[in-house]
Amino acid sequence: MLLRTFSILFLFLLFSFQNEDFKQEQLKYSRVRQAYKEKEESIKQLLSEKQINQNELRIYLRAFKQESELELWAKSQSDQQFSLLKTYEICASSGSIGPKREQGDLQVPEGFYHIDRFNPYSSYHLSLGINYPNRSDKILGVKDHLGGDIFIHGSCVTIGCLPITDEQIKELYLFCVEAKSNGQTVIPVSIFPTHLSESNFQLLKNENYTKDQLELWEDLKKGYQSFNENKKLPSIGFLNSGRHTINP
Repeated sequence: MLLRTFSILFLFLLFSFQNEDFKQEQLKYSRVRQAYKEKEESIKQLLSEKQINQNELRIYLRAFKQESELELWAKSQSDQQFSLLKTYEICASSGSIGPKREQGDLQVPEGFYHIDRFNPYSSYHLSLGINYPNRSDKILGVKDHLGGDIFIHGSCVTIGCLPITDEQIKELYLFCVEAKSNGQTVIPVSIFPTHLSESNFQLLKNENYTKDQLELWEDLKKGYQSFNENKKLPSIGFLNSGRHTINP
């Protein structure tokens, strides 16, 4: 029993040090240090207004292509529900609504993703990598020609990414650094074609979209509505068909 308790404590301390090391590693880069100098106070103010403990920060991002919006939701680890913290404008776009299915199609992906990379020396100031292609993309996209390197980044140019200007990425990047440093191992990112209300979804069904697109949007709608109703992240699963399971 004593050995088990010691092992758990050791793993907890190791995990804490690794998280702290991540922030310290990021602070080695001049752009990250400058971002903290410029944006740290605004971050603290936003969190204080929503009564969110910065040391327990958990975040969720969701993007809407048609509206050119990127929402930042946040909560303390001990809270049950997320609160909308800020909405950033996506300042440039490529392609149209509908998923990314192959390299060079100019599309911004649609689906359930997470942040998988932090790039503090990006060509677009700072950038956050998205784990495209996910399991669904790999099943439904063009095999061996899916493309990659999809980011949320600064500047206002894009081929398939989500740019939000240098000023805005400074703030969002730091929110992500803080969340990861405080123990959030997965930062989810949901990318939707539009706000998938019942009325908007019906409009999409009435247009000349493909079966592939409509089936994806049906799955995304379930995730969208579940979060809207509960302000909690649903559990997302991937089926062998490329479809999804959505559990509140």
